[in-house]
Amino acid sequence: MLSDDDYAAIDSRLAAADAALLSGYPGDDGRRQPVQTAYVSAEKYGSTLASDWGRQALAAADDAGGVAAVAELVGLTDAALPPLVIDKLRTEPIEDLRVDFEDGYGHRADDIEDADVIRCAREVAESVADGGAPPFIGIRFKCFEAPTRARGIRTLDMFLAELIAGGGLPPGLTLTLPKVTSVDQVRAMVDVCERLELAHGLPTRRLGFEVQVETPQLILGAGGTVPAAQLIHVADGRVSSLHYGTYDYSASLGIAAEYQSMEHPAADHAKNQMQLAVAGTGVHMSDGSTNVIPVGDADTVAAAWRLHARLVRRHLERGIYQGWDLHPAQLVTRYLATYAFYRNGFDAAATRLRNYVHQIDSSVMDEPATARALAAYLGRGLVCGAVTADELTAATRIDVATLQALALNKPLPEGK
Repeated sequence: MLSDDDYAAIDSRLAAADAALLSGYPGDDGRRQPVQTAYVSAEKYGSTLASDWGRQALAAADDAGGVAAVAELVGLTDAALPPLVIDKLRTEPIEDLRVDFEDGYGHRADDIEDADVIRCAREVAESVADGGAPPFIGIRFKCFEAPTRARGIRTLDMFLAELIAGGGLPPGLTLTLPKVTSVDQVRAMVDVCERLELAHGLPTRRLGFEVQVETPQLILGAGGTVPAAQLIHVADGRVSSLHYGTYDYSASLGIAAEYQSMEHPAADHAKNQMQLAVAGTGVHMSDGSTNVIPVGDADTVAAAWRLHARLVRRHLERGIYQGWDLHPAQLVTRYLATYAFYRNGFDAAATRLRNYVHQIDSSVMDEPATARALAAYLGRGLVCGAVTADELTAATRIDVATLQALALNKPLPEGK
């Protein structure tokens, strides 16, 4: 038989690997992930933008006969969907909003961008103060390539300064670093965050950021590495999410404009690499956008809604739970498709989780990892508004706290 010393020797041998696994792959921390990000060019942003988009989305649906008619148009027949989506568009139409100072804004004189930064920060502060801001809000500043680096950092610095002066940083502040081409740029962004925290008297590690994956250099490095995976582990826990950039990435590969799409094989390859990179790290991931907008005559609008609904469903089925929207009318199919995804699978998932938790004999023998996935799926549906807490507890016979513990692989609440 092996002695205690033998066991201790093996533990000692693997101690460094154990620590690295725990540090590098801590798992989901339970923070909310928005189902969508809307971005709007800075010169168009105002404090009421989120509610404005909600009203415009409902108006677009009304022009087509109402949300129920749009649901039928895109092939969704669940009668519960339209009232849920209408309520969402009235109460929380945008979950994540990015005020754009990059591609959507373009290159402008410094005094013009400075003025827009200050105005936008004040408008953000106003929307936070009056309760009209989305749960997540922030800016996309210019990239860290040499020609735009200083301008991007200045915009970020001014934006933070004005927010702080206007009442402080919102809890859901989100900063987007676009067009990253190297792990060194992520290291530099960590340095910028540290300097900004010091300059503005912020708590250490208050600032995090998401990385837009829009260049092939992040998917395949010159040495055969995957920099998208490396950058997560050199960022000192500050990278919150990786976001796929549909059009910059496609164009950088020489794909003709007509065929640039979220579902191009090249896009799927990049996103597969990103999905592997974030697995187990606690870093979120988002799909990109479609630039086919539901605007124009009835047939054009219908075709755009069908496309958008299908693309949303497609990335959800592939385990990517967030995407970007470019126009208010896209919110209609964003929530119809998202809510349908969670409601269509609700009964089966709730039954399997109930059987697992309460040890009820069934034709499916789920393991703990699958139970976690079931709980996470149901939890996402609950948080975004696709299902209600009453529906969830009735179907699973567990409360929300137990569901969350299962999803995070945590000890169940006492007495459960």
